[in-house]
Amino acid sequence: MSGPLSNLRVLELGTLIAAPFAARLLAEFGADVIKVEPPEGGDPLRSWRKLHKGVSIWWYLQSRNKRSIAIDLRQPAGQEIIRRLVADVDVVIENFRPGTLERWGIGWDTLSRINPKLTMVRISGFGQTGPSAQKPGFGAIGEAMGGLRYSTGEPTSPPSRMGVSIGDSIASLHAVFGALMSVMNVKTNGGAGQVVDVSLCESVFNMMESLVPEYDLFGVVRERSGGALPGICPSNTYPTADARFVVVAGNSNSIFKRLMLAIDRPDLAADPALEQNEGRVRQAAMIDSAIGAWTGALPMAEILARMEAAEVPCSPIYSVAELVEDEQFKARDMIVTETLPDGTAVKMPGIFPRLSHTPGERRWLGPELGAHTDQILSDVGYGRNDVDALRAAKAVG
Repeated sequence: MSGPLSNLRVLELGTLIAAPFAARLLAEFGADVIKVEPPEGGDPLRSWRKLHKGVSIWWYLQSRNKRSIAIDLRQPAGQEIIRRLVADVDVVIENFRPGTLERWGIGWDTLSRINPKLTMVRISGFGQTGPSAQKPGFGAIGEAMGGLRYSTGEPTSPPSRMGVSIGDSIASLHAVFGALMSVMNVKTNGGAGQVVDVSLCESVFNMMESLVPEYDLFGVVRERSGGALPGICPSNTYPTADARFVVVAGNSNSIFKRLMLAIDRPDLAADPALEQNEGRVRQAAMIDSAIGAWTGALPMAEILARMEAAEVPCSPIYSVAELVEDEQFKARDMIVTETLPDGTAVKMPGIFPRLSHTPGERRWLGPELGAHTDQILSDVGYGRNDVDALRAAKAVG
């Protein structure tokens, strides 16, 4: 192993998105991640969305650099394997409903007695405590309860969702952040292990900027505003003459003036009522109309050229077909070509964030189910006969 986390050992007891994405980020920067999967079928993500020869393309991405061990956690023999493994790991990441691991004898109280330095990251819909703790919750519920869905979409339409599982991914980022803070406290400050309690709802809520104090002091409920950014002007999505859409962000005072000059509206650039954002917000409809009229008369290429010349932030709204061909993404190795087990080449996202001295790396793509079962069991003291017996009992795969 190499990378800034090469001395970190992680046990992943998760499925689908939130816990596995968090563990993937750690694995990409050197952590030894052991992914536990049920022997029958493995992580359901293996069969989600687009499949290549029966295996999800998402799986190959989500589980790169991880080692797979197939364990039936419902069996006492499988639970004993977890107790052995946890003695020598730094972090456990799980996203079961609260209480599930406790019923299996592998909850926090048990595992922390085995390893007092353990960090246990627990991702759930509503957190480990409170009146909603036992309710089932997915990322979509977190987006809804955390305030994101209410503020997303057109004002005249029902609330919308993003086209990706953003609630899960936001929770994953909080999980990584929390895990590394806890590990740093253990390794640098000599502290004890602890639980990192990550709620999907609270993760989304944590991203909701100033919604709460604005409501509390002013009674303002931030409503859906389509492509605009509420309270900031101008920052919106505008049509082009070639039936596309462009995002223009002219929301600082100096950029606003340059934008108005670029769209041939020197009168607005010179209007003292529009010098500050507060004044522009009051006349947002008029400003957006002026920008939209200008963009609507020009093709995308000309809009981009004029905005670049005026140093105004501007971008087309990319589909994935455009994104993978973008020279900036290519230059920064954010589009990389991988090789699937059958030799098929496929483009995938590169590794992010970028570290100048200890960058992340892709060592292998998501492995076959149980590809490392024997090796991992051997590492914690199981002999050949023991492994054969576990496999015969279907405790491992």
